[in-house]
Amino acid sequence: MTSKNNPHDLRLQTLAVRAAVERSQYGENSEALYLTSGFVQPDAATSARRFAGEEEGYTYGRSSNPTVTSMEQRLAALEGSEAALATASGMSAIMLMCFSLLKSGDHVVFSRSLFGSTIKLIGSEFARFGVESTIVSQTDLTEWTAAIRPNTKLLFAETPTNPLTGVCDIAALADLAHNAGALLAVDNCFATPALQRPIDMGADIVMHSGTKYLDGQGRVMAGALCATERLVIDKLLPVQKNSGMVLSPFNAWVVLKGMETLDLRMRAQSAQAHALATWLETHPAVARVYYPALASHPQHALAMKQMSGVGGAVLSFDVKAGAPEQARARAFHVLDTLQTLSLCTNLGDTKTLLTHPASTSHGKLSPEQRAAAGIGQGLIRVAVGLEHLDDMKADLLRGLDTLK
Repeated sequence: MTSKNNPHDLRLQTLAVRAAVERSQYGENSEALYLTSGFVQPDAATSARRFAGEEEGYTYGRSSNPTVTSMEQRLAALEGSEAALATASGMSAIMLMCFSLLKSGDHVVFSRSLFGSTIKLIGSEFARFGVESTIVSQTDLTEWTAAIRPNTKLLFAETPTNPLTGVCDIAALADLAHNAGALLAVDNCFATPALQRPIDMGADIVMHSGTKYLDGQGRVMAGALCATERLVIDKLLPVQKNSGMVLSPFNAWVVLKGMETLDLRMRAQSAQAHALATWLETHPAVARVYYPALASHPQHALAMKQMSGVGGAVLSFDVKAGAPEQARARAFHVLDTLQTLSLCTNLGDTKTLLTHPASTSHGKLSPEQRAAAGIGQGLIRVAVGLEHLDDMKADLLRGLDTLK
């Protein structure tokens, strides 16, 4: 949970392979995988103190596990937060955050460009329990300001967004939240701490779907919240213990090992994405490309400042269509002609994955909600992997060059 034994003079790449719990008596070099649901206690008095929270120690798998702790310590070290708490998935991390921080009558302001399931969770499911919310533009600070109420407790943004890669000003939103007595949570899934550290810009909570780039090879589900040690211990951990929204040790171990190559993967895949986005802008069948490192991106300057000059590994593009009703069929044609790249709704894999957001990740939103978020039927999202760039282009050309 808390980040320990991580000297401040170590750099991110070193922390990615070294931050973890202490080795066992066997001196293993690769972090151990502890597959156990319970822990034998040395004596009854110690057991009582540990269950009462008066002494550190492992008691039961729903409370903590050494492998999970290693994963949490490593992520906290990378994000620059005091602590982290691992969960079963990215959505369970958001659920845990909302359950821990909100009650009936509280108000949340969030971007309409958030992941579709997040919009449904906060705007519909939590609304049933009296939590109010206001949806605002990802990039318009005046809308965020106007939405603040006396009962506003949380501002929640994702940057860059899925799938249009919109970028918000984290520092400005942090100031806005804190002046209103609220917290700012940032979904850092797309950028990861390899490219962007929201805590350094004033964010209070950083949320992750570890399923994506933290794992990096599409193997397991995982989530996490990074925050101060006080917030984790006082607010998040009690709810997690009572609700059971915990990460399995095996999945934690997979993500722990995935983070060792996070910096290398993110920079290599981002370079591929930048090259592919630049190429797609020149294709006559492409109407528009969305990628933060392109000069055509509306928040290009801000993205380059916040993301260490790198655009990330996800881009989206609209296929040209003579009429709106043609857009879906034309996007489907591009996807159906793929032979090398994968039609898959995940992202963060070493394999390049393409998806049609309007019918998958954002398919449960109303047409009006999708239109407000700018997600059309001709939009294709590309999570760029590590295949050779020329092979990516060749596979996309099968569809783009044969559009009628």
